[in-house]
Amino acid sequence: MIKPHLDTIESELQHRLQYKYVWYRKQNDQWDTYSNFMYSTVEWESLIPKIAKAVEEYKLNKEEFFYYTINRWYNYWSALAIELIFSEMEGVIPAKNEKDKLVDFSFFGKNFDHKTSVFPKGFGKSIEYAQQHPKELLLWLYRNQSQQGRKHLENRMFLIVYSEDGEHWKLKAQISWLKNIISAYVATFNDTKLHRLQLQPYKTTTAGLIWARK
Repeated sequence: MIKPHLDTIESELQHRLQYKYVWYRKQNDQWDTYSNFMYSTVEWESLIPKIAKAVEEYKLNKEEFFYYTINRWYNYWSALAIELIFSEMEGVIPAKNEKDKLVDFSFFGKNFDHKTSVFPKGFGKSIEYAQQHPKELLLWLYRNQSQQGRKHLENRMFLIVYSEDGEHWKLKAQISWLKNIISAYVATFNDTKLHRLQLQPYKTTTAGLIWARK
């Protein structure tokens, strides 16, 4: 697949912001299969008729499937943009196998999967506390990660978005702003920014944590 330019992704993601962010059901393999066309559809105007076609073909609830698909689409293309940003940075080498669910890139000699997450309400503590206790948040993120797709205990680079108005998810669409934050992290990177976690016996997991707060 030819990857679109970052400006294109950022522009298309804006269309999602006018709708509420709700999931009417947990992700599942069947509905993922119904909506997998979103992987090859960056244009919002092309996405909508494909959703309508799937609703008719598989006899699905129109509203539920609409939100299910646009949520997957939004999160996927935002995540892809972040991976493209990392891949352009000096010292970062993109994974050769794009289907590898454990590695997105090599970062100064260590392999990482990338995960953009909104600040988790379930953590139960303030963002100020989380920033002062990053390892505690990282342990929570690993233990409470989604059961779908990329659940694993390998090295991960977390990008946590937090908006003062509580609409954290909308920051995933601000690709240019996120690029500046990631660039600053990489430019000033040293090994002390990484956290070592004992998630499995006899094996240490390395995790990075980048804050995107606005």
